[in-house]
Amino acid sequence: MKHLTLTLLVAVLFASGVFAQRPHPAPGGPPSGQGGRPSDAGPGNGSSMGSTHEGGTTTRTDISHASPSEVLNHNTAIAGKIQGLTGQDAQTACSGFKNIGQCVAAAHVAKNLNIPGGFNTLKTKMTGSGAVSLGKAIQGLAPDADAKAEAKKANRQASDDMKEASSSNS
Repeated sequence: MKHLTLTLLVAVLFASGVFAQRPHPAPGGPPSGQGGRPSDAGPGNGSSMGSTHEGGTTTRTDISHASPSEVLNHNTAIAGKIQGLTGQDAQTACSGFKNIGQCVAAAHVAKNLNIPGGFNTLKTKMTGSGAVSLGKAIQGLAPDADAKAEAKKANRQASDDMKEASSSNS
């Protein structure tokens, strides 16, 4: 009987250790390790960039948590794309954005819709005091445009640009 009890105790302890390793949902939110709603994700989330550490080993880093400045320092191809879209140095253009994807998508929207005041006006709406999402910025600056469709289009363009830049920088 003692042997059976000990075996059951070990089995229960082992099983609880296995379940403790699983990610658990946060109260009222998405499972841990995942971002918010998919529509908020935008480009830059789930992508990666290479970084070299001491010893010369290369690892992949999730760029959704990297600042635009960090990404631009490692990826000259995307910096060139941003400069072409905005007419500005990429570091300057992307300063203030939370991630590189937001910056690239905003650059596409400004160009696609010929936003009055250009990229800088859109950037100010998205990064300045009372910052709003890309879709809300489009609504405010181009009220005749389908903001949701234009934001989706720009996010897709930005994602494609980053994939292309990532493969050319490898």
